[in-house]
Amino acid sequence: MKRSNASRWTVGALGTLLLLVGCGETAPSTSPAAPDAAPDVSETDRLNAWFDEKYEEQLDLMPMSKTYLGIKDEDYGKLNDYSEAGADAILAWRQSTYDEMRSSFDYDALDATGQDSYDLWAYLTNQAVEVERFRDRGFVFHQMGSSHSFLPQFLISRHDVVTVSDMQAYVSRIRETGRAVRELIDRSRRYAALGVRPPYFAFELVIREATALSSGPPFDESGIDSPIWADATNKVRALQAAGTITPEVAEELLAAARSALLDDFAPAYRELIAWQEEDRVNALPDADSATGVGVLPAGDDYYVARLRYFTTTGLSADDVHAMGLANVARIHAEMEAFQASVEIDGTLSDFFALLQEARDDPRFYYPNTDAGRSAYLEASTAAIENIEAQLPDYFGLLPKADVVVKRVEAFREQPGAAAHYMASSPDGTRPGVFYAHLLDMMAMPKYRLENLAYHEALPGHHLQTAIAIELDGIPEFRKRARSTAYTEGWGLYAERLAKEIPGTYQDPFGDFGRLRGELWRAVRLVVDTGLHAKGWTEREAIEYCLANAPVAPIQAESEVRRYIVFPGQATAYMVGMLKILELREKAESTLGDAFDIRAFHDTVLGQGAMPLDLLEKKVDRWVASIGG
Repeated sequence: MKRSNASRWTVGALGTLLLLVGCGETAPSTSPAAPDAAPDVSETDRLNAWFDEKYEEQLDLMPMSKTYLGIKDEDYGKLNDYSEAGADAILAWRQSTYDEMRSSFDYDALDATGQDSYDLWAYLTNQAVEVERFRDRGFVFHQMGSSHSFLPQFLISRHDVVTVSDMQAYVSRIRETGRAVRELIDRSRRYAALGVRPPYFAFELVIREATALSSGPPFDESGIDSPIWADATNKVRALQAAGTITPEVAEELLAAARSALLDDFAPAYRELIAWQEEDRVNALPDADSATGVGVLPAGDDYYVARLRYFTTTGLSADDVHAMGLANVARIHAEMEAFQASVEIDGTLSDFFALLQEARDDPRFYYPNTDAGRSAYLEASTAAIENIEAQLPDYFGLLPKADVVVKRVEAFREQPGAAAHYMASSPDGTRPGVFYAHLLDMMAMPKYRLENLAYHEALPGHHLQTAIAIELDGIPEFRKRARSTAYTEGWGLYAERLAKEIPGTYQDPFGDFGRLRGELWRAVRLVVDTGLHAKGWTEREAIEYCLANAPVAPIQAESEVRRYIVFPGQATAYMVGMLKILELREKAESTLGDAFDIRAFHDTVLGQGAMPLDLLEKKVDRWVASIGG
């Protein structure tokens, strides 16, 4: 594979409800197959055909999903419906398909893969119902890639333009962005009337992002071009350079884009800015206020639902908190052993402080310059290429798609914010992207570089996601299903798995960075539950992070603010990794010399993301099939 560096997350939750996997208990139907079913067609084949039919219906409800799949049809100029009515329609469709599945297919007549698909569809339905039960408890606008910033990012990074009609669809989507943002403002206003709004800091960051998106040419004459205008100009000029359009048509397309930005896009973003300025006076005022969802109406019940959703388990907040404390203690002990091995005196806290103070030490940090950022991207790419060359020793299934490392776009970049991954295309022609926030290189120490690359790219998110969407033999909906405990658990497992692969963590501080990454996920269990179930303030959460992990204050603040607006999400990583490790250890113990690491990994990755209990069922079947 060929990679490139570039300098300068994700689909919003409102737009991907049907692609998310959660937990729930549903007794399967044992209804007989429809009487007119062809006798030589298995029940699983019938069910798979039905799933693919329903998946097409799902795509029609969510036109942006088609773009991710590379589909260009009459919906290419449309965005998803972000209104309350749109959410109601999606939920009604989901419930109707579940009822149809139960009445039309005999669960007991399905093979194991068919039963897994049936169970997964049931999980999706149950989780969608619970998500919608608490729809008005979520924060519509916040600093973590909510739809006001995701929609422009989607246009820039996902709307491909190779024809005139593609560019016309792009212009249509600029106009549609105005509609979508107004629908989201309406929802935000309704939720605020119920007392549901994010803390003070989210307002400041949303205003800053919205201002950056609606400033500069063509909105005013000063400064650099606004992000969408710059992208539209680049796309049109590329068409012209390719000889696809004449200069006259190019000017017509640019005039249409300008009109859409001035008449639809900018007014909506100015309404958003005005609404955020109006409502932020009602927000929790500072870092010394309790900021978790427990302070919201029905907030305790909402948090229980969030834990179920993200961990796909029945773990309580107290269970998760205790798990976090135990794993923080375990990893601290491993770090103390590392500290002794590199002969650094003092307590572990002294060691953490030493790392934070070594800002001028080139062993630990790249310079906070463009050259330093380029060096970071190059080193990340090299680490990924080393893993790529050795993947066949650990995996039978391999992705077709490449993965590239990029700096986050300027309009949404935040110092110290979390790295993230954007998926490749199903045919492998569009690479996956590992995005890194490089605004402040002092928040990106070298000893964290490898474990981040392994988590986001190979053998982490890119490997898992690209394999899933390129799979054959399973229904389409399973290729796109998501379970945070599964996907983020795999990403954290990948950081540890990389240690088994030659050529990784050659600098001992790189392996310390791996431990630091694992420690951070344990800290998250404590902090997330502390914030949302135990009444912690933002300041208390930040202080816990600084006392228990080698993290810069700006990163601790950024991370804690992420957990506040995404209740429960941060708990999925460690819960998922511990389950994958448990399944591997159980398989190794049961199979002994018959255990094959390639076969184990292919079993875990070979049918897409799923809740942890379904994953365990699948691995247990594999162990039994080879004599365990």
